[in-house]
Amino acid sequence: MELLQDPLSARTIIKLVASLVVLLLVLVTRSLMARTLYRRVEAPELRRRWLTNIRNALFVLFVLAIVSIWADTIQTFTVSIIAVAVALVIATKELLMCLLGSIVRAAGDSFALGDRVEIATHRGDVVDHNLLTTVLLELASGTASQKHTGRTITLPNSLFLTTPVTKESSATPYSLHVFVVPVRLDGRLESHVQTLLDAANAACAPFLEDARRHWKRLASLHEVTPSSPDPHVDINLVYADQVDLSVRIPSPTGRQAELQEAIVKRLLTANGAERSLTDL
Repeated sequence: MELLQDPLSARTIIKLVASLVVLLLVLVTRSLMARTLYRRVEAPELRRRWLTNIRNALFVLFVLAIVSIWADTIQTFTVSIIAVAVALVIATKELLMCLLGSIVRAAGDSFALGDRVEIATHRGDVVDHNLLTTVLLELASGTASQKHTGRTITLPNSLFLTTPVTKESSATPYSLHVFVVPVRLDGRLESHVQTLLDAANAACAPFLEDARRHWKRLASLHEVTPSSPDPHVDINLVYADQVDLSVRIPSPTGRQAELQEAIVKRLLTANGAERSLTDL
């Protein structure tokens, strides 16, 4: 009596009874049609084909009838499942992004343990990585620095979905290194540029030919127009009384800081140039 007094329970009982009635109707219809076929169709192959078609048609009708009977219940259940799924996605969004970032790293072979990388503003050697995080042994600021700070940086792998990764592979013998020297406009700009260029050529002379051959091999490997790795100085106006001299040099892997220091020292000691340099 309590079940019948509850409207929800009453509706459920009615739906169960209706479902049983539909099932019985389908079974009875199938049985009657099978008997009719056995009496009127003599060819076994044709009879079997008709029986298969009837069975499939009755099954489709049964499914449609059950869906129609339980439509509101199925809709409520589906909405609940979707709500739970959305809540799970929102709650685990960062974890899912970290997992996807790990897949992107592995699929793109971005780096491996021991590689020196730069991710966003962080630069260091990869000492550990897993499905969620990557750990770097931090390097001092500046792309020329090769000294560790002693600190470790733990980065979420979700960064790899939106942030480019720069790898300084020890397997690559040479790379282009760029650094900036600010100078005042005091009428000695040409002298500063020439001093920097001479210092860069002198510092790179022992390995410049080998670097040129390396760049030609890279261009041939990637089928691009070969570029020159020779030392070069660009002039960029910053303020009315100051320019930045951007020095580009080829450098053996790991020697960027050494070469940069040698070139800057030569500029500071040449022709009294230290009086024209701004604070570095």
